[in-house]
Amino acid sequence: MTSKWLDRLLEIQKRASRVLTINNRNLGFIYPDNPRKDFPLANDKLLCKKVLVSVGVSVPDTIASYGFFYDLKKLEVDLAELDDFVIKPANGSAGNGIVVITHRADGGWVSAGGRFYSVDDFKKHISDIIFGAFNNDMMDHAIIEKRIVQHDMINLISNLGLSDVRIILYRNELIMAMARIPTSESDGKANLHQGAIALGIDIESGKTTHAIKNGEVILRHPDSQKEVIGIMIPYWKEAVEMALIAAKSVPLKYLGVDIAITNQGVVMIEINARPGIEIQNANNTPMRDSLEYMKALTIDRKQRAIS
Repeated sequence: MTSKWLDRLLEIQKRASRVLTINNRNLGFIYPDNPRKDFPLANDKLLCKKVLVSVGVSVPDTIASYGFFYDLKKLEVDLAELDDFVIKPANGSAGNGIVVITHRADGGWVSAGGRFYSVDDFKKHISDIIFGAFNNDMMDHAIIEKRIVQHDMINLISNLGLSDVRIILYRNELIMAMARIPTSESDGKANLHQGAIALGIDIESGKTTHAIKNGEVILRHPDSQKEVIGIMIPYWKEAVEMALIAAKSVPLKYLGVDIAITNQGVVMIEINARPGIEIQNANNTPMRDSLEYMKALTIDRKQRAIS
């Protein structure tokens, strides 16, 4: 093996050692810093919204909630004046169980993915949510929320569904950020595993720097063909400030916050106590070094305060 190839191999090994793996995340940061008893603050969207509202964070308005099957008797009345809205499980994850309704149609409504829904369709879907179909077979609540309309600039890139920004924080410090952009393949959902775009964001400036879809580097949105690199995310300063306020409002110390960008400003969608690690690929940057540095720094600060 030549010296050139050996150097390259060593560089790859060094970079690989800096990547945060699932085991690193769980053993090094989630288990020590996110007590299991505090997970409901992130997992239960109704509880999370209550906490966030108490510290002045903007969240989607809750129109109605359903925790029992007899609650469905009032569904038709609740929907009577609504043209667009979102139905989601209170304890769902990865976008499962979420239905985004964009407008009315004859005798019903149409989702962002183009599917027609009648009142009976909603009753069945909400019954599935209550029965735990999206919560590991554990009984759940269904929520109807006001639909968030994303910023016009983001809508030019993808008008297929709601894009969001995820910011990872550790011990109340900013670590890494990305945007998740829906595609036709992801059926209008900002779910990376279903084909949405992961768009890395420079956390200081709010400018997009790198993008991947299904593990492949891309420069343009596959549907709109709009360039996705070098874009300034609107209201970036406000998004960062909101993320910091949200992180400080809960005892969880390793978390992801998901934020929507609208024409009027920023709205917090949810907090995640076990955010995924794909954000590293979105930014083409390992995250483990930053987390280890922040852990050492906060430990040092605590020791200095004691002494």
